[in-house]
Amino acid sequence: MKIAIVKLSSMGDIIHAMVALQFIKKYKPQCEIDWIVEDSYKELLINNPHLSNIHTVNLKKVKSFRLLINEIRKIKKIGTYDVVIDAQGLIKSSIVSRFIKSKKRFGFDRKSIRESLATLLYTDKVYIDYDKNTIDRMVELLCFPFGIKVSRDDIINKKLFIHHSSEVSIPKSPYIVFVIGSTWENRNYPKEKFVNVAKTLKIPCVVLWGTEQEKEKALWMKEQSDFIEVMPLLSLDKLKYVIKNSSLLIGNDTGPTHMAWGLNTPSITLFGPTPVHRVYQTSINRVLNSNSKVNQFKLDRSDFSISEINVNSIVKISKELLRGVS
Repeated sequence: MKIAIVKLSSMGDIIHAMVALQFIKKYKPQCEIDWIVEDSYKELLINNPHLSNIHTVNLKKVKSFRLLINEIRKIKKIGTYDVVIDAQGLIKSSIVSRFIKSKKRFGFDRKSIRESLATLLYTDKVYIDYDKNTIDRMVELLCFPFGIKVSRDDIINKKLFIHHSSEVSIPKSPYIVFVIGSTWENRNYPKEKFVNVAKTLKIPCVVLWGTEQEKEKALWMKEQSDFIEVMPLLSLDKLKYVIKNSSLLIGNDTGPTHMAWGLNTPSITLFGPTPVHRVYQTSINRVLNSNSKVNQFKLDRSDFSISEINVNSIVKISKELLRGVS
Protein backbone atom coordinates (compact mmCIF):
# COMPACT_ATOMS: atom_id res chain seq x y z
CA MET A 1 0.00 0.00 0.00
CA LYS A 2 1.24 3.48 -0.92
CA ILE A 3 0.17 6.40 1.26
CA ALA A 4 0.68 10.12 0.66
CA ILE A 5 0.33 12.58 3.54
CA VAL A 6 -0.17 16.24 2.71
CA LYS A 7 0.92 18.44 5.60
CA LEU A 8 2.61 21.50 4.18
CA SER A 9 3.31 23.58 7.30
CA SER A 10 3.96 24.82 9.95
CA MET A 11 6.71 23.37 12.14
CA GLY A 12 4.56 22.61 15.18
CA ASP A 13 1.69 21.27 13.09
CA ILE A 14 4.00 18.95 11.15
CA ILE A 15 5.49 17.63 14.40
CA HIS A 16 2.02 16.97 15.82
CA ALA A 17 1.16 14.94 12.73
CA MET A 18 4.48 13.07 12.50
CA VAL A 19 3.80 11.09 15.65
CA ALA A 20 1.10 9.13 13.78
CA LEU A 21 3.65 7.56 11.44
CA GLN A 22 4.94 5.06 14.00
CA PHE A 23 1.41 3.77 14.65
CA ILE A 24 0.62 3.37 10.95
CA LYS A 25 3.84 1.45 10.39
CA LYS A 26 3.23 -0.68 13.48
CA TYR A 27 -0.01 -2.05 12.05
CA LYS A 28 0.88 -1.68 8.34
CA PRO A 29 4.61 -2.48 8.32
CA GLN A 30 4.75 -3.14 4.56
CA CYS A 31 3.16 0.18 3.57
CA GLU A 32 5.12 2.99 1.93
CA ILE A 33 4.48 6.48 3.30
CA ASP A 34 5.42 9.64 1.42
CA TRP A 35 5.02 13.18 2.77
CA ILE A 36 4.31 16.36 0.79
CA VAL A 37 5.63 19.48 2.56
CA GLU A 38 6.73 23.04 1.91
CA ASP A 39 10.40 23.04 0.97
CA SER A 40 11.37 25.17 3.98
CA TYR A 41 10.24 22.40 6.36
CA LYS A 42 11.82 19.43 4.59
CA GLU A 43 14.69 19.13 7.09
CA LEU A 44 12.17 18.54 9.84
CA LEU A 45 11.21 15.25 8.19
CA ILE A 46 14.57 13.95 7.01
CA ASN A 47 15.92 10.78 8.62
CA ASN A 48 12.47 9.69 9.77
CA PRO A 49 12.61 5.88 9.42
CA HIS A 50 8.90 5.62 8.67
CA LEU A 51 8.98 7.76 5.53
CA SER A 52 9.89 6.40 2.11
CA ASN A 53 10.02 9.75 0.30
CA ILE A 54 9.65 13.46 1.04
CA HIS A 55 8.23 15.59 -1.77
CA THR A 56 8.44 19.37 -1.57
CA VAL A 57 6.39 22.23 -2.92
CA ASN A 58 7.03 25.98 -2.87
CA LEU A 59 3.49 27.32 -2.73
CA LYS A 60 4.45 30.04 -0.25
CA LYS A 61 6.76 31.51 -2.88
CA VAL A 62 4.25 31.38 -5.73
CA LYS A 63 3.77 34.95 -6.97
CA SER A 64 2.56 34.33 -10.50
CA PHE A 65 0.27 32.04 -12.48
CA ARG A 66 3.27 30.55 -14.29
CA LEU A 67 4.92 29.51 -11.02
CA LEU A 68 1.64 28.02 -9.82
CA ILE A 69 1.37 25.91 -12.98
CA ASN A 70 4.95 24.72 -12.44
CA GLU A 71 4.09 23.60 -8.91
CA ILE A 72 0.96 21.79 -10.11
CA ARG A 73 2.99 19.95 -12.76
CA LYS A 74 5.48 18.92 -10.10
CA ILE A 75 2.70 17.58 -7.86
CA LYS A 76 1.18 15.58 -10.72
CA LYS A 77 4.51 13.80 -11.23
CA ILE A 78 4.79 12.61 -7.63
CA GLY A 79 3.21 9.26 -8.43
CA THR A 80 0.10 7.17 -7.84
CA TYR A 81 -1.12 6.26 -4.34
CA ASP A 82 -3.72 4.02 -2.77
CA VAL A 83 -4.59 6.69 -0.20
CA VAL A 84 -3.97 10.43 0.06
CA ILE A 85 -4.62 12.17 3.39
CA ASP A 86 -4.85 15.94 3.67
CA ALA A 87 -3.80 16.63 7.26
CA GLN A 88 -3.67 20.41 6.69
CA GLY A 89 -7.36 21.07 6.14
CA LEU A 90 -6.97 24.16 3.97
CA ILE A 91 -8.20 24.88 0.44
CA LYS A 92 -4.55 25.05 -0.68
CA SER A 93 -3.68 21.64 0.74
CA SER A 94 -6.88 20.06 -0.58
CA ILE A 95 -5.94 21.25 -4.08
CA VAL A 96 -2.51 19.66 -3.66
CA SER A 97 -4.24 16.44 -2.58
CA ARG A 98 -6.55 16.57 -5.59
CA PHE A 99 -3.66 16.73 -8.06
CA ILE A 100 -2.00 13.64 -6.58
CA LYS A 101 -3.13 10.53 -8.42
CA SER A 102 -5.36 8.45 -6.14
CA LYS A 103 -8.92 7.15 -5.95
CA LYS A 104 -9.12 7.81 -2.20
CA ARG A 105 -8.57 11.25 -0.64
CA PHE A 106 -9.25 11.65 3.08
CA GLY A 107 -9.67 14.84 5.10
CA PHE A 108 -11.63 16.47 7.89
CA ASP A 109 -15.35 16.96 7.32
CA ARG A 110 -17.11 20.34 7.12
CA LYS A 111 -17.77 20.52 10.87
CA SER A 112 -14.19 19.87 11.91
CA ILE A 113 -12.16 21.94 9.45
CA ARG A 114 -11.13 25.58 9.25
CA GLU A 115 -11.78 26.08 5.51
CA SER A 116 -14.91 24.07 4.73
CA LEU A 117 -14.59 24.42 0.95
CA ALA A 118 -11.60 22.10 1.13
CA THR A 119 -13.95 19.18 1.84
CA LEU A 120 -15.32 19.35 -1.71
CA LEU A 121 -12.12 17.75 -2.98
CA TYR A 122 -12.10 14.75 -0.62
CA THR A 123 -13.69 11.39 -1.43
CA ASP A 124 -13.88 10.47 2.28
CA LYS A 125 -14.47 12.88 5.16
CA VAL A 126 -13.81 12.32 8.86
CA TYR A 127 -15.54 14.11 11.73
CA ILE A 128 -13.15 14.94 14.57
CA ASP A 129 -14.24 17.57 17.08
CA TYR A 130 -12.37 20.83 16.55
CA ASP A 131 -12.12 21.24 20.34
CA LYS A 132 -10.13 18.04 20.62
CA ASN A 133 -6.44 18.04 21.43
CA THR A 134 -4.50 18.96 18.27
CA ILE A 135 -2.28 15.88 18.43
CA ASP A 136 -5.27 13.57 18.98
CA ARG A 137 -6.94 15.13 15.92
CA MET A 138 -3.90 14.52 13.74
CA VAL A 139 -3.41 10.93 14.89
CA GLU A 140 -7.09 10.06 14.52
CA LEU A 141 -7.29 11.50 10.99
CA LEU A 142 -4.09 9.86 9.76
CA CYS A 143 -4.95 6.47 11.24
CA PHE A 144 -8.66 6.47 10.32
CA PRO A 145 -8.29 5.14 6.72
CA PHE A 146 -6.62 2.01 8.10
CA GLY A 147 -8.94 1.36 11.05
CA ILE A 148 -6.12 1.94 13.53
CA LYS A 149 -7.09 3.02 17.05
CA VAL A 150 -4.45 4.87 19.06
CA SER A 151 -4.92 5.51 22.78
CA ARG A 152 -3.73 8.43 24.88
CA ASP A 153 -1.25 6.10 26.59
CA ASP A 154 0.11 5.08 23.18
CA ILE A 155 0.85 8.71 22.39
CA ILE A 156 2.30 9.49 25.81
CA ASN A 157 4.60 6.47 25.48
CA LYS A 158 5.52 7.23 21.88
CA LYS A 159 8.95 6.48 20.50
CA LEU A 160 11.21 9.38 19.58
CA PHE A 161 10.33 10.30 15.99
CA ILE A 162 12.55 13.27 15.10
CA HIS A 163 16.11 12.49 14.03
CA HIS A 164 19.09 14.66 13.10
CA SER A 165 22.10 14.14 10.86
CA SER A 166 24.03 17.36 11.64
CA GLU A 167 25.95 18.56 14.68
CA VAL A 168 26.86 21.97 16.03
CA SER A 169 28.94 23.24 18.94
CA ILE A 170 26.93 23.02 22.19
CA PRO A 171 27.70 23.66 25.87
CA LYS A 172 28.76 20.85 28.15
CA SER A 173 25.73 19.13 29.67
CA PRO A 174 23.58 20.08 31.49
CA TYR A 175 22.25 23.08 29.62
CA ILE A 176 18.83 24.64 29.06
CA VAL A 177 17.38 25.89 25.79
CA PHE A 178 15.32 29.09 25.72
CA VAL A 179 12.87 29.51 22.81
CA ILE A 180 12.05 33.22 22.93
CA GLY A 181 10.24 33.88 19.64
CA SER A 182 6.95 33.01 17.94
CA THR A 183 4.75 34.31 15.15
CA TRP A 184 2.99 36.87 17.39
CA GLU A 185 4.68 39.15 19.90
CA ASN A 186 1.92 38.58 22.47
CA ARG A 187 2.79 34.86 22.53
CA ASN A 188 6.31 35.68 23.72
CA TYR A 189 7.35 35.48 27.37
CA PRO A 190 9.19 38.67 28.42
CA LYS A 191 12.94 38.57 27.88
CA GLU A 192 13.50 40.03 31.35
CA LYS A 193 11.75 37.05 32.93
CA PHE A 194 13.76 34.56 30.86
CA VAL A 195 16.87 36.27 32.27
CA ASN A 196 15.52 35.91 35.82
CA VAL A 197 14.97 32.19 35.22
CA ALA A 198 18.60 31.80 34.12
CA LYS A 199 19.94 33.78 37.08
CA THR A 200 17.89 31.73 39.52
CA LEU A 201 18.70 28.28 38.09
CA LYS A 202 22.39 29.12 37.58
CA ILE A 203 22.73 26.60 34.74
CA PRO A 204 24.07 27.40 31.24
CA CYS A 205 21.20 28.55 29.02
CA VAL A 206 21.35 28.88 25.24
CA VAL A 207 18.95 31.15 23.38
CA LEU A 208 17.55 30.21 19.97
CA TRP A 209 16.50 32.86 17.47
CA GLY A 210 15.14 32.99 13.93
CA THR A 211 14.77 36.69 13.08
CA GLU A 212 16.92 39.78 13.52
CA GLN A 213 14.49 41.07 16.13
CA GLU A 214 14.84 37.85 18.11
CA LYS A 215 18.62 37.99 17.71
CA GLU A 216 18.70 41.49 19.23
CA LYS A 217 16.59 40.26 22.12
CA ALA A 218 18.89 37.26 22.62
CA LEU A 219 22.02 39.44 22.63
CA TRP A 220 20.41 41.74 25.22
CA MET A 221 19.68 38.70 27.40
CA LYS A 222 23.31 37.56 27.14
CA GLU A 223 24.45 40.98 28.43
CA GLN A 224 22.26 40.55 31.52
CA SER A 225 23.56 37.17 32.69
CA ASP A 226 26.75 35.14 32.56
CA PHE A 227 24.61 32.00 32.37
CA ILE A 228 23.19 32.92 28.94
CA GLU A 229 24.76 32.23 25.54
CA VAL A 230 23.31 32.96 22.10
CA MET A 231 23.29 30.23 19.47
CA PRO A 232 24.08 31.05 15.83
CA LEU A 233 21.24 30.91 13.33
CA LEU A 234 20.53 27.17 12.98
CA SER A 235 19.16 25.00 10.22
CA LEU A 236 16.24 22.80 11.24
CA ASP A 237 18.54 19.78 11.32
CA LYS A 238 21.02 21.49 13.66
CA LEU A 239 18.13 22.76 15.75
CA LYS A 240 17.12 19.13 16.35
CA TYR A 241 20.64 18.37 17.59
CA VAL A 242 20.74 21.27 20.05
CA ILE A 243 17.33 20.45 21.53
CA LYS A 244 17.93 16.70 21.65
CA ASN A 245 21.13 17.13 23.66
CA SER A 246 19.73 19.68 26.10
CA SER A 247 18.55 18.84 29.61
CA LEU A 248 15.47 21.06 29.41
CA LEU A 249 13.73 23.41 26.99
CA ILE A 250 11.67 26.39 28.15
CA GLY A 251 9.76 28.21 25.44
CA ASN A 252 6.74 29.86 23.96
CA ASP A 253 3.98 28.03 22.07
CA THR A 254 5.90 27.63 18.82
CA GLY A 255 7.60 25.07 16.59
CA PRO A 256 10.99 24.58 18.29
CA THR A 257 9.26 24.15 21.65
CA HIS A 258 7.01 21.42 20.23
CA MET A 259 10.12 19.80 18.77
CA ALA A 260 11.22 18.95 22.32
CA TRP A 261 8.12 16.77 22.69
CA GLY A 262 8.96 14.90 19.48
CA LEU A 263 12.55 14.41 20.69
CA ASN A 264 11.46 13.19 24.16
CA THR A 265 13.34 16.13 25.69
CA PRO A 266 11.99 17.61 28.96
CA SER A 267 10.19 20.88 28.31
CA ILE A 268 8.03 23.64 29.74
CA THR A 269 5.70 25.29 27.23
CA LEU A 270 4.41 28.76 28.15
CA PHE A 271 0.90 29.70 27.04
CA GLY A 272 -0.88 33.05 27.07
CA PRO A 273 -3.35 33.74 24.24
CA THR A 274 -3.30 30.24 22.71
CA PRO A 275 -5.02 27.04 23.94
CA VAL A 276 -3.02 24.52 25.97
CA HIS A 277 -4.72 21.61 24.21
CA ARG A 278 -2.25 22.11 21.35
CA VAL A 279 0.19 19.94 23.28
CA TYR A 280 0.34 16.71 25.26
CA GLN A 281 1.29 17.11 28.90
CA THR A 282 3.47 14.28 30.17
CA SER A 283 5.75 13.65 33.13
CA ILE A 284 8.59 15.41 31.27
CA ASN A 285 6.63 17.78 29.00
CA ARG A 286 4.89 20.31 31.20
CA VAL A 287 2.77 23.39 30.63
CA LEU A 288 2.32 26.75 32.35
CA ASN A 289 -0.42 29.09 31.22
CA SER A 290 -1.85 32.46 32.17
CA ASN A 291 -5.36 32.89 33.56
CA SER A 292 -6.58 34.21 30.22
CA LYS A 293 -9.77 32.70 28.77
CA VAL A 294 -8.85 31.60 25.26
CA ASN A 295 -11.28 31.29 22.35
CA GLN A 296 -9.45 29.03 19.90
CA PHE A 297 -11.73 30.17 17.07
CA LYS A 298 -10.84 33.83 17.62
CA LEU A 299 -7.42 34.26 19.18
CA ASP A 300 -6.86 37.65 20.80
CA ARG A 301 -3.75 39.41 19.50
CA SER A 302 -4.10 42.03 22.25
CA ASP A 303 -3.80 39.40 25.00
CA PHE A 304 -0.35 39.73 26.57
CA SER A 305 -1.25 37.68 29.63
CA ILE A 306 1.71 35.34 29.08
CA SER A 307 3.79 37.96 30.90
CA GLU A 308 1.83 37.15 34.07
CA ILE A 309 3.33 33.66 34.37
CA ASN A 310 5.44 33.67 37.52
CA VAL A 311 9.19 33.10 37.22
CA ASN A 312 9.13 31.07 40.43
CA SER A 313 6.61 28.67 38.88
CA ILE A 314 8.96 28.08 35.95
CA VAL A 315 11.93 27.61 38.28
CA LYS A 316 10.04 25.14 40.46
CA ILE A 317 9.08 22.89 37.53
CA SER A 318 12.55 23.29 36.01
CA LYS A 319 14.17 21.97 39.19
CA GLU A 320 11.80 19.00 39.20
CA LEU A 321 12.67 18.14 35.61
CA LEU A 322 16.39 18.73 36.13
CA ARG A 323 16.57 16.64 39.28
CA GLY A 324 19.20 13.94 38.87
CA VAL A 325 20.73 15.60 35.79
CA SER A 326 24.49 15.97 36.10
